[in-house]
Amino acid sequence: MKTDSQVQQDVMAELRFEPAVDPSRIGVEVKDGVATLTGHVGSFSEKCAAERAAQRVLGVRALAVEMDVALPGPSERDDADIARSAELALRWTHGLDKEPVKVMVENGWVTLSGQVEWDYLRRIATGAVRHLVGVRGAACEGGRGGRVCEARVAALQRAVRAAPALPLGTLP
Repeated sequence: MKTDSQVQQDVMAELRFEPAVDPSRIGVEVKDGVATLTGHVGSFSEKCAAERAAQRVLGVRALAVEMDVALPGPSERDDADIARSAELALRWTHGLDKEPVKVMVENGWVTLSGQVEWDYLRRIATGAVRHLVGVRGAACEGGRGGRVCEARVAALQRAVRAAPALPLGTLP
C-alpha cells in the first residue's frame, strides 16, 4: 500500500504527464488516500482534465477539488454569448440536433436541462459545452427518456428467459 507522500508524488507526475493541464498552477495534498487539488486553472476543460488525471492514480481513494477557473482576459465572455454558443454547439452536435435540451448560463456556469432519449446523449451534451471559451462549469439536470427504461426492461426480460430454471431452495 502506498503512503500519502507516494500518492501525492504520483498525482503530481500524472498532472505533469497530462498535456491539457498546466501543473504549475495546481497544488496536490493527500491525507488517508484522499487527494485534494487546489489552485487556479485557465479553463473548465483544464479543470476536468486535472480531475481525471488525479483519479487515474492508484492509491487515490477519493478526490476533493478546490480549484477554481480563473479565465484569462480574452476568455471572459458574458453569459448571453456563452448561452448562444452552447445552443449552437448542441444544435451542431450529431444526435442532439433534434433533442429538446435547454441551456441556462449563470456566471459562466452552463446548466443543461430537458430529457434526452439515451444516457450517452446526456454525456455528449455536457461534452459539447464543456470546452467552449468562457465556460467555468457545466452540469446536466433532467433525465433520460422512455427508451432507456424500455431497453432496460427488455434486457432484463431476455436475461430471465435465458437463465436456467432453479429449483426452490437452491439459491446461493
